[in-house]
Amino acid sequence: MRLRIAWVQARPGKDKLPAFRELTREYMERLGRYTPVESQELRNEAGLMKARREREFLVVLDARGRQLTSEELAEFLQAHQVRSTEQMLFAIGGADGFSAEARRAADFQLSLGPMTLPHELARVVLLEQLYRAFTILKGHPYHTGH
Repeated sequence: MRLRIAWVQARPGKDKLPAFRELTREYMERLGRYTPVESQELRNEAGLMKARREREFLVVLDARGRQLTSEELAEFLQAHQVRSTEQMLFAIGGADGFSAEARRAADFQLSLGPMTLPHELARVVLLEQLYRAFTILKGHPYHTGH
């Protein structure tokens, strides 16, 4: 299964803090050890809908979405591997989130929790949790801290 992480960034390449870009790079690299993964910055939500590939399973991050534990996220990914889902696109909206139309277009809505996070931080949290999910599936000790 191939993963694609896309995020709306009004000014591509301009995170509020350089640390966000470095952490994104770090977790993309780590995640790439387990599955093919690519990232994409988009200027707006319309760019996301245009960038969506045919038969790509779309997961949008939204506060109204379903909250999963790390183990449940691992199970979610594993279920898609078993179903032979070829590509998954995880999308993070801009500062105002996604429109109702984009949420309806999603195959799944995922929430990182009830608190509001800056979208750059949400990106890093998502990437870390995807990495963690794959380490859970592979029995790597990262999740348990051993």
